[in-house]
Parts: sequence; structure tokens; C-alpha cells
Amino acid sequence: MGAAFKKFCCCCCCGDEDDEDEKQPLVHPDPLEYFDREVQKRRDQETNLWSEPGDASHSERDDDRALYNLLQARGKTRMGSTGYRRLSVDIEAMRDTRREVRDKWKTILENLGFMAEADSLLTVSAGTSYDRMRNAPAARSLLHTLHSETSIFSTREPPPERYLFILDRLIYLDAAEDFLAKARRFYPPGDDDEEEEGGTGLSINLPLLLARVEAMNGRGDDDEDEDESGREDGNSSDRS
Repeated sequence: MGAAFKKFCCCCCCGDEDDEDEKQPLVHPDPLEYFDREVQKRRDQETNLWSEPGDASHSERDDDRALYNLLQARGKTRMGSTGYRRLSVDIEAMRDTRREVRDKWKTILENLGFMAEADSLLTVSAGTSYDRMRNAPAARSLLHTLHSETSIFSTREPPPERYLFILDRLIYLDAAEDFLAKARRFYPPGDDDEEEEGGTGLSINLPLLLARVEAMNGRGDDDEDEDESGREDGNSSDRS
């Protein structure tokens, strides 16, 4: 399996990066700026774990669109304001949900023996191409099975497309069925029922988050400051 993984990394994982490099000019006008931008892009991808990594607009899925709009709204909000803090809380909540799913996948991969390779197997960049998938139909079928028969994902939201690429890699490594068996054992269906009934699931919060972003965009920092000042004045009156 180790040899197969090394071959997989050489011909598949790096292939996407090669394609991206071929599209770039041989000499960039400002190499330092270029590398800084590439590092930031990869860091953002890993931080946000986009459900649809190939969608540069982050608008095809409701959850990606919600997170992207929150990030955009926070970028236009004065740092330290009440609105900025509220947006930061919502952003981290969505990121935490995505990290929890990724951690579940990593736990199973490490249990299968991919201790050193787990992070590489879970890496899906914006350059990852559907055209390079070897077993797309089988991977999608497995993704549907994981979604419907385990609690590795939120049961209310469609599974993130990024995991389709990971399953394709596992099929190539002849480890997909073992992964599915472990997922059924570690995360049986029903584990997240209480959380969903309690109203903390991501699917329930998405409309609320989008509505909050729209409200923030319509009001702006000045309204936030006025509200905060009003609360402070009210508290001073109560104390006097």
C-alpha cells in the first residue's frame, strides 16, 4: 500500500499543481509578491475548507456562499466593533463545523494505517480537477453511502464535494471499502440527532447567517456604533 500511495502522490496529487504551474508565466514580475499570494491562497483554502473547492466564486453551495459572505462582510466592518465581533463568532462556528468533519476523516485514515499520509490524502486545493478522477461514479456512490448511512457528515446538508476527490484517492489505493466500514463503526447514524433537534445544526443556521450578513451590509459601522453607544447610555442611566 505504501508503494501505491507514493505512486499516487507522484502521478495524481502533484499533477494538479503541475497543470497550474504550466499556466503561469516563467518569470513573474514580482516573485516575492507572487509566492506570498500563493501561500496566502493555500492558507485560506485550508482554513475555510471550501465544500466546493473548484468554485472560485464560492456561490454554488449555500454553505460556501454563507461563509464567503460573512468573510466579505467582516472585511468591510471596522475591527473591534460589535458587528465585527459578531461576524467573527459566526465565521469561526462555520469553520469549526468543517474542521470537525475533516477530523473525523483523519481519525479513520490514521486508524487504517495512513498515519503519515492522512494530511496529504485530505488536501484538496482549488486546482484539483474532476478530469483527473479515476473512479468518479464509484466515489460519488460511496459519498452518498457515507452521507446516508453514517454521521460523518451533517445529515441535513448535502455532503461537501471536496470529499469526492478523497474517496477517489482511496479507491485507487484499494482502501475505500475499509474506510466505509470504519465510518459505519466509528460514526453510526443517529449520533448527531440530538444536536440537530436542538437547533445547532449548520443547515438551520444558514438562513439566519445570510440574513444577518444582509442586515449588517445594510446598516454599516455607524449604526453599530450608535447601537453600542445607546446601550452604554442606557446602562449609565440605570446605574444612576
